[in-house]
Amino acid sequence: MASIQGTRLRRTRGIDGSRRRGLALHAVLVLGVLLSAFPFYWAVIMSTHTTSEIFSYPPKLLPGTHFAENVRSLLDTVDFFGSMVNSLLVAGSVTFLVLFFDSLAAFVFAKFAFPGKRLLFMLLMFIFMVPAQLQAIPQFVIMARLGWIGSMTALIVPAAANAFGIFWMRQYMKGAIHDELLDASRIDGAHFLRQYWHVALPVVRPGLAFLGIFTFMGQWNDYAWPLIALTDPDNVTLQVALSQLNGTHGTTDYGMVMTGALLALVPLLIVFAIGARQIIGDLAKGAIK
Repeated sequence: MASIQGTRLRRTRGIDGSRRRGLALHAVLVLGVLLSAFPFYWAVIMSTHTTSEIFSYPPKLLPGTHFAENVRSLLDTVDFFGSMVNSLLVAGSVTFLVLFFDSLAAFVFAKFAFPGKRLLFMLLMFIFMVPAQLQAIPQFVIMARLGWIGSMTALIVPAAANAFGIFWMRQYMKGAIHDELLDASRIDGAHFLRQYWHVALPVVRPGLAFLGIFTFMGQWNDYAWPLIALTDPDNVTLQVALSQLNGTHGTTDYGMVMTGALLALVPLLIVFAIGARQIIGDLAKGAIK
């Protein structure tokens, strides 16, 4: 009887210890979420105040009443929506092209054998390791000779495929696409493009969703190359336009700047929500199967 009671007591203590560890872990996670979300909350707060209120002490932690005024100042200073359309055009086009070309090249590297495959992949990895800053000058020279400087083509075409996307999708496809599926499709008479479209793409949608989010965010936030390639100050992308938000006499209206930065986040949040839903939904389907 005593041994049974001792066993029950140890089990009760073990359960209590597990609950305490679980509560402590959840408390740490909640604290991490709050710390991560605070910069976004602070951006929202600053977008509703004037510059003098932003730098006042103690700092204001509640929303103010100047958001509409900051929006009007933003629209009067730069062509915000025109620049946003340019960024949407560039980021959307590049994302579509990257998803197509990178997944197509990755499918070949992952599931087909051909002469020089290893050499080409090593060359791809070498390109992957070259910093983007070293590519700016030769890329500018090529775009200038083609007559594309000053147009959106100079932003879209050079970014239509990249080494990271091919490497990522190759690694994903090697484990996600089984050779038996390809063999079965060949027996049914499917050619290469049909295998790619009907066999490979439905399986690797989570990988494509991640690559799409990563590519769109990178192009949306790109600043250096659009600043170099777009010579017309009235026809720029959003990040370049936001960099022009300077007040008179060298002063900066930080309320207006934060309002512009906050509005620029909206398309990113939409794309992230759509992509994350695709990733989670496909992974859940795979777990059920």
